[in-house]
Amino acid sequence: MKINIPLIIISCSLLVACGGRDFSDLQAYMDEVRSRPKGSIEPLPTFQSYESFTYTAASMRNPFQPPVKIDLTSRQKGSSDVKPDESRVKQFLEDFNIETFQMVGTLSNDGGVFALISGASGVHRVRVGDYLGRNHGKVLAIDEAKIDVAEIVPDGEGGWLERPRSLSLKERS
Repeated sequence: MKINIPLIIISCSLLVACGGRDFSDLQAYMDEVRSRPKGSIEPLPTFQSYESFTYTAASMRNPFQPPVKIDLTSRQKGSSDVKPDESRVKQFLEDFNIETFQMVGTLSNDGGVFALISGASGVHRVRVGDYLGRNHGKVLAIDEAKIDVAEIVPDGEGGWLERPRSLSLKERS
């Protein structure tokens, strides 16, 4: 191993030359900055407390829609032969509002045609004859674009009305 003596001598002399500097002016400046009075921090602004608002007009008519005129004489009356079967066992999807469901597809196998509906925290399979929604909605027909449902709703005078409804296939976005 070859040692380069002149390079070692030059490096040592440079280090010795840097060590002898006078830093008194820098020390004086640092002392002057430390002796300045400390600044004050502004206190945090005070905020008004939040007052919650309860919207009570949700059940009222939309003010941007024209009022619906109801002719009580021409209003459909309920029928005594249309009524829900209260003795049957309720299915799982009857605990949810029918507006929460959306058709997302169909399946078919040896057992028949099934519709896939999204809602009620998942995707569910229904077939003709199944019930869904709170108004005794019974699935009448299933095709590739929609599900036809018949709901049985009270007419307000002690009778029942059959109301047709359909769930259309959700468009892909």
